[in-house]
Amino acid sequence: MATHLITGAGSGIGGAVARRLHARGDELILLARDAGRAKELAARYEGARTLVADLADPDRISKSLGMQPMPEHLDSLLHIAGILDLGPIAELRPKTWHQQLNANLISPAELTRLFLPHLRAARGQVVFVNSGAGLNAHAEWGAYAASKHGLKALADSLRHEEHGNGVRVTSVYPGRTASPMQAKVHSQEGKEYDASRWIDPESVATTILMAIDLPRDAEINDVTVRPGR
Repeated sequence: MATHLITGAGSGIGGAVARRLHARGDELILLARDAGRAKELAARYEGARTLVADLADPDRISKSLGMQPMPEHLDSLLHIAGILDLGPIAELRPKTWHQQLNANLISPAELTRLFLPHLRAARGQVVFVNSGAGLNAHAEWGAYAASKHGLKALADSLRHEEHGNGVRVTSVYPGRTASPMQAKVHSQEGKEYDASRWIDPESVATTILMAIDLPRDAEINDVTVRPGR
């Protein structure tokens, strides 16, 4: 039985991954932004542990986690949470940049730093759920794409640095996935949202489980998942 720390387990891809791992009997540690959310997640996934830290405020993550019981063992750290706000560069204020960079890049880097000793000890794995925007940036996606391009750089650097310690690092680049975030994107784009047009979160979850279940003689560095219809 493996132990996984998951961000973003409340919905979308993170929820699909948490359900699948919980159903097969793995141990879950779910990161929540506040105590209320932690209580909700603990009730949803019987036996799961929770940690509270707000990804919107990376400077306080270390202090927040330092006041809570930390896991003794960790096989994988799954960075799935993220936020997105669209807008042309000419109109984006620093607050919008900071919000997306904090949640999508700086907080994953900080969580990784804090849990690297556990992952090294277990010869574990870090999975970064990135985005197609982490490979190509389009109009009005500048701030989000910048955070995701940065996440790719973080993953690539970490992979080189930790290879000798036996830590595997995988980046997953989903295309548009049916989720609350995608509904928000369509609203910002002024388009009608039809979930059936996009990737099912379960399909991305299958990709993530494939990466973490891969035998130790191999490592998936990067995998892109695109809508099939």
